[in-house]
Amino acid sequence: MGQRKLFCQWGPVCYRISLKKEALRRRLWDWRERTAFARTRQVESLPVVVKGHRSPILRPLHGVDMALQENKRQNLALAAPCVDGICVEPGQVFSFWALVGPPTARRGYREGLTIGGGRFYTGVGGGLCQLANLIHYLVLNSPLTVRELHHHSDALFPDAQRRVPFGTGTSIFYPHVDYRFRNDTDQTVQLRVWLEGDDLCGELRAGHPFLRRYRLREEGAGYVREGEDWFRVSQVYREVLDRATGEVVGRELVLDNHSRVMYDPALIPQEEKV
Repeated sequence: MGQRKLFCQWGPVCYRISLKKEALRRRLWDWRERTAFARTRQVESLPVVVKGHRSPILRPLHGVDMALQENKRQNLALAAPCVDGICVEPGQVFSFWALVGPPTARRGYREGLTIGGGRFYTGVGGGLCQLANLIHYLVLNSPLTVRELHHHSDALFPDAQRRVPFGTGTSIFYPHVDYRFRNDTDQTVQLRVWLEGDDLCGELRAGHPFLRRYRLREEGAGYVREGEDWFRVSQVYREVLDRATGEVVGRELVLDNHSRVMYDPALIPQEEKV
């Protein structure tokens, strides 16, 4: 007996109705919880850089047309100013979609690479997850509290120009699959994001340094075979360091990766197979 279809799978109209339903449910939840979203933006940068990072926009991905990567650059160029300069005061929540808004063709967004359901396809606004990934990486290197995060469940592409531990990204899908963090500290923080050449750049800033620093470590990275499938495995830890002494005062497991490899296993480096 076949698996019963969900309402959203009965065609485009049902799919759009389901999206509207989820968006309404999200708005009602935020209203009931009285979520205080960050809305204030300022041109002047706060003086202290808590963490900075840059990631390449144009990454050669096996089987992916580079034209989609060029479109991603355009999409990021539209979305970055919506986030740049945003100040998140104590108690406030940062919401990616509350600031960026709908990534539609009418607003200038182009067809880019989109990931969902263990595969990749093209969609208007594709590639914006790179901006959400950058913000999440900055947040992981701070005492801010992640409120909403949706991990990619599969390894869709071989590593290429990777600068951060595997698995520390996040999925987003307008309007209800969001990325959010809350400022539970005693000072305002600010995000600065911009494009520079072929890189997406970002900084998390504050008025004064936090008492702790943070460091991500990926351990046990490799590929294991289970039956006919290969999996990308590793553990990502976040270490907490005393700023004055450099001593590690805390360590927590952020992510235990066990991601099915969805590309040709022949592309896995032999020395990385466990």
